[in-house]
Amino acid sequence: MPKPVILLVEDGEDDIVLIKRALKRSAIEYPVRVVHDGEEAIAYLKGEWPYADRNKHPLPVLILLDLKMPRKDGFEVLQWVRQQPDLCALCVIVLTSSDQIWDVNTAYALGANSFLVKPLDFQNFIELARVLNDFWLKTNTNVSATVVNYTTTSLPK
Repeated sequence: MPKPVILLVEDGEDDIVLIKRALKRSAIEYPVRVVHDGEEAIAYLKGEWPYADRNKHPLPVLILLDLKMPRKDGFEVLQWVRQQPDLCALCVIVLTSSDQIWDVNTAYALGANSFLVKPLDFQNFIELARVLNDFWLKTNTNVSATVVNYTTTSLPK
């Protein structure tokens, strides 16, 4: 069974580079897969082409979700994930540049596990990645249960 991954749903290339570097620097053991908009994220999670091969594109243990994206935004992705019986327990962390209270409240109302504002400098990105690792990946029991669930079940197409 392939190792679970972190799915980064982000349309900004600079942010993708910063986030991936920060995760690597923080010694996070999960590989990162990147999709660039909400439609790609849903296709990935459904296992649709070009993400049908679960050996190459395993289900994530955690989603880092930007809100402001083309095609489908992060709110639409979050709402879709929470409506899927086999994915509804998946940890979804909103990671966005918005600090608008409407965005925070809407994300939590739709079922986000956490709402984090992207840091302005790289050192703070590293610290944020450490917090993600320490809480959401190492100590959160939902992640452990999700990993076990993904290794014992398969999603319908």
